Amino acid sequence: MRHHGTDGVRAGRRALQAIAGRWQSTSNAKKSAAVSRVRGTRDLLPDELEQHISVVRTLQDAVQRYGFRQIQTPLLEYTDLFCCSLGDGSDIVMKEMYTFEDNSGKSVTLRPEGTAGVVRALVSNSLMYSLPQKLSYTGSMFRYERPQRGRYREFQQFGAEYIGSAGPSVDVEVIAMAADALAALGIKENIRLEMNSLGDTESRARYRVALENYFEQYKCELSTDSQNRLERGSVLRILDSKSESDQQIVAEAPQLDQYLSEDAAARFDMVVGGLEALGIDYRLNSRLVRGLVILSCYAGLRIELLTNAFVEKNDDGSSGIAVLAGGCYDSLVDTLGGPATSCIGWAAGLDRLCLLRNQPSIGPSTISVCSALMVTVECAL
Repeated sequence: MRHHGTDGVRAGRRALQAIAGRWQSTSNAKKSAAVSRVRGTRDLLPDELEQHISVVRTLQDAVQRYGFRQIQTPLLEYTDLFCCSLGDGSDIVMKEMYTFEDNSGKSVTLRPEGTAGVVRALVSNSLMYSLPQKLSYTGSMFRYERPQRGRYREFQQFGAEYIGSAGPSVDVEVIAMAADALAALGIKENIRLEMNSLGDTESRARYRVALENYFEQYKCELSTDSQNRLERGSVLRILDSKSESDQQIVAEAPQLDQYLSEDAAARFDMVVGGLEALGIDYRLNSRLVRGLVILSCYAGLRIELLTNAFVEKNDDGSSGIAVLAGGCYDSLVDTLGGPATSCIGWAAGLDRLCLLRNQPSIGPSTISVCSALMVTVECAL
């Protein structure tokens, strides 16, 4: 009896140990799942954070020399703000925003970009009657995109907005500031400036008609999303389609520069002349629409500074990846309840700039420091 009792105790202990082991494994698995980083986000460890802070300080110093001051806006905004600024039919609003209802039942969104929040802050705080305003910002933005090198669902951005001033001299100044900012980082990658003009209201109206006539011929061959855009009158958004079949059709579509009004063409020519006077290299890209999600607000100049350091080809077949992009926008302020105001701005991806700093040098940048020549250009234009 005693022997059997001892065996029973031992068997009981083994059973308890097995149960405890299974519980521990389950508990560890749950803990592991609970503390995992959300896909598309990343931790900035001390060394990385120091580099990140250094990049931000360098950019802030560069734009401060042009009279820009810092502003901070909330990560969280009412969803209506981005529906107004980006367009409620845009891919960002429909597919990429982190949107939810708060406890009061109001729809709120983690900001997918910084411009709308800055303009909203100026309108909300009655600062639109004290212009111009030169403002810079930095912080996290959120978009549900496919993560890859240099692209995250939470990404860090530095931006600059020149609110309430317009003209080719301002356009050149803002491009020069972007060139100064990137040159100050000591980046030696093969960065190139691409730009075009989105024209004025007359230009876009003519271009829209030409696109409607063109895409109507291929309606049955377009993707479902692009067919819906065509029916809604959002024909310009077809140019931003990521569908392979759409891209083949878009490649042969009319180009915007063929429909610029005389005024729009003259202004763009003056910008080109200003850049040449400053010695800033550029490349004209008449199809520079990728990433434009507020075409109804954008007008005139559009710029991108790109590099091939990360990828040779993007998902849409284009070459290079943008580290900085921006342009003029003339109707966002009044869309958000302020007076009609011309603006221009750009935003740079901090994650990508930090990656660039870690890349081995492949030659001198095609941008250069040029602020010392600004007075001459201002007078010339």
